[in-house]
Amino acid sequence: MTFKPTGPSDRIKRALARRLWKTKRRIWRDVSDYLMAPSKNQVEVNLYRIENNTSDGDTIVIPGKVLGNGKLNHKLTVACYQISKSANEKLNESGSERISIQELLERNPSGSNVKIII
Repeated sequence: MTFKPTGPSDRIKRALARRLWKTKRRIWRDVSDYLMAPSKNQVEVNLYRIENNTSDGDTIVIPGKVLGNGKLNHKLTVACYQISKSANEKLNESGSERISIQELLERNPSGSNVKIII
């Protein structure tokens, strides 16, 4: 019997999840768990959900993909693993900043004042 590794086959995603887990902070460990979820449980969040659950100036992390259904009427700092083309355009129109999860980890290692949207 051979051992077959489970989890995402993307080496970059696995390395990011390991780095988040090693911080030993609750928020980053939760993000790591969502990143390592099976493909049927991957997080996909539409802009209307982000609009309804945030206010101006929030910092959020989405451990998956942001989709472009909806509008965004206030400025945010959004850290996500992937983003669709239409969602990226709408984020830019609203004046929001899009960064990677790794960049957010470097800016805010403690994870304070960061919301996870799933």
